[in-house]
Amino acid sequence: MTNKKSYTFALILVTSLFFFWGFIHNLDPILIPHLRNAFSLSHFQASLVDSAVFIAYFVMAIPAGIIMKRYGYKAGILIGLLFFALGCFLFVPAANTISYVFFLGALFVVACGLTILETAANPYVAILGDPSTSAQRLNFAQSFNGLAAFLAPIFGGKFILSHEPKSQEELAQMAEQAKLAYIQSETASVKLPYLVLGILILLIAALFFFTKLPDIKDDEEEGKAGFFHALRHKNVRWAVVAQFFYVGAQVCILSFLVLYATEVAGISGKDGADYAGFAGLAFMLGRFIGTFFMRFVSASKLLISYSFVTIALSLFVIFGTGVQTLYALIGIAFFMSIMFPTIFAFGVQGIGADTKSASSLIVMSIVGGALLPPLLGLISDKTGHFQYGYFVPLVCFIVVLIFAYQNRNVNIDETENLKSH
Repeated sequence: MTNKKSYTFALILVTSLFFFWGFIHNLDPILIPHLRNAFSLSHFQASLVDSAVFIAYFVMAIPAGIIMKRYGYKAGILIGLLFFALGCFLFVPAANTISYVFFLGALFVVACGLTILETAANPYVAILGDPSTSAQRLNFAQSFNGLAAFLAPIFGGKFILSHEPKSQEELAQMAEQAKLAYIQSETASVKLPYLVLGILILLIAALFFFTKLPDIKDDEEEGKAGFFHALRHKNVRWAVVAQFFYVGAQVCILSFLVLYATEVAGISGKDGADYAGFAGLAFMLGRFIGTFFMRFVSASKLLISYSFVTIALSLFVIFGTGVQTLYALIGIAFFMSIMFPTIFAFGVQGIGADTKSASSLIVMSIVGGALLPPLLGLISDKTGHFQYGYFVPLVCFIVVLIFAYQNRNVNIDETENLKSH
């Protein structure tokens, strides 16, 4: 029988993963305007950074679930960390070859690792402990994802957006050789941050390898059931839908924040990176504060309240003017912070041997982050009005509200216990 101490250490170690994948994800808001400037990209082309990342969640979620079912959570975590590190190292040749497609490929490899990590870590945290506090535990672990969302833009702003980039007009006036040298210097600035991160991830992988983790064994029925067997549970089906739209909204809000700051609020890219850091701080505080509130308010009621606020703020982001709209985006970051872990906790609650399969399906729905941001970019390009693209996250938050309302009478600590075997 695994004792409480080993459970606690396992939770600490796995919780560290939430920070690292949050950190790499939240470098994207810095990477998008940086690569957009270096390669003279449209909004739609720049949004492919997110697509390269989140399409991996669709491609790798089922393989990740198979890995977990066959080899367990620890093996999944180790494989995920190795993919993560490899993708980081690929940024070096991507920068050397000055290839936007190579950058997208490196991001895809990183995201394959993140898919496996998230497929393992989210349900592992949810079921490793008292089932009645699974939502609180998952929100707490995800809070470190929020801490990364605060630190990554500041780090990226310092090392990647270290100077104000040249405008498209300035680039057009440069000689071809000078322009090529400029692009080379811009792409080279990403090498050191990702190289250091890759080395750090390898060290974390070594720590996991030599640490004994408690594993939650499934009974033989899970192996006999089909992979999509988990969809027989209504809460799994709705969680897949809600997570698709939520992640799409989150990526739209956070990844385009620096661009929004420069194009709508009239703020420089470097200062915009600071605002992205403030949004990350709001996201982190929202997670911690939301976890605290769940001691007194049911997760479903809190999700309903927060969804209403994000809808109202989204309307202001679309139709408002000036720097106040940027503050509204930061407000959205705060109120959307509890959505992913809460939706996830509802999705895997009380489904026993289907937990790993359900986790893969819910993680697969993160592909919303690949499909919806390009829609935002496309609407912005077609209308010539960047703010109109934010109708996309507005619709997403409406879907989350519907999901929350459907679960209004469900209290996670009142549902049946998660069964682990």
